[in-house]
Amino acid sequence: MKQILVTGGAGFIGSNFIQYMLAKYAYKIINLDLLTYAGNLENLAEVENHPQYTFIKGDIRDREILEKVFEAYQIDTVINFAAESHVDRSIDDPEVFLTTNILGTQALLDIAKKYWNLEADNRYSKAYKNDVKFIQISTDEVYGTLGTTGLFTEETPLAPNSPYSASKTSADLMVRAYHETYGLPINITRCSNNYGPYQHTEKLIPLMITHCKQDKKLPVYGDGMQIRDWLYVEDHCSAIDIVLHKGINGEVYNVGGNNEKANIEIVKLIISNLHKSEELIDYVADRPGHDRRYAIDNTKITSELGWAPKYSFEEGIQQTIDWYMKIIANE
Repeated sequence: MKQILVTGGAGFIGSNFIQYMLAKYAYKIINLDLLTYAGNLENLAEVENHPQYTFIKGDIRDREILEKVFEAYQIDTVINFAAESHVDRSIDDPEVFLTTNILGTQALLDIAKKYWNLEADNRYSKAYKNDVKFIQISTDEVYGTLGTTGLFTEETPLAPNSPYSASKTSADLMVRAYHETYGLPINITRCSNNYGPYQHTEKLIPLMITHCKQDKKLPVYGDGMQIRDWLYVEDHCSAIDIVLHKGINGEVYNVGGNNEKANIEIVKLIISNLHKSEELIDYVADRPGHDRRYAIDNTKITSELGWAPKYSFEEGIQQTIDWYMKIIANE
């Protein structure tokens, strides 16, 4: 039975992933989360008493806590969601992004290497052959921006444009280095924009839903024509699941939903769904260094591992709107 350490498991994607895995497997899930503003244990209220689930409050930069967790629970799998992730906040305060996303990841790598008994050039150790793995959850933002054509592939050069994406790029490269130097079994997944239940309301879709419901202004950066590839969070969870079980050691996998939408298109769709007026739209000064377009080529994970997104954008966005409307109604 796998003993999986999920870091950042009280956040948006991490909490969805924990619920997904507990419903599907008999694995032990240990959730380590510092519970910053973006972490919310209410996301996991339905599983808090699950016999295979344990929550520990802690920081991935705290090596003492990491050592205790690895020792106490005999961790054989790490899935690292823990990260500062909001671009606007990284522009205002880059340092916390660097310390959490880079130094935190490096601390986690160090403890995994130590506990799994891996040393430099020890590529054929018993631990290396056994079923241990470190999965780094990354983002398509490490690739920078696209023009009007083309897609990000796993071979696209890394060219981050914000302090957030630069910190994630650095973390990815550190994960790769631990694989190349110490033989740490790893995979890196780079996903497109996620949406769905439990997402913090600072993000585009939940922000627009909650503001719309309250008849507040809907702030839209620039002309709103920034294009993103949207991925329903449950589809992302299923992709991580398949990478965990079938991913080839050392490989990177892009995870995209094949749903390119301009931000303003998303905003107007939400307005229409909630029967509000487009007069709520408030075009504001664009974000510094705002990437114009992201789009993922997910051929590698679909052809090599057999994954495919289950939800159409129309299905996913309706479920998302319904979920947030229910939450608002119960407040």
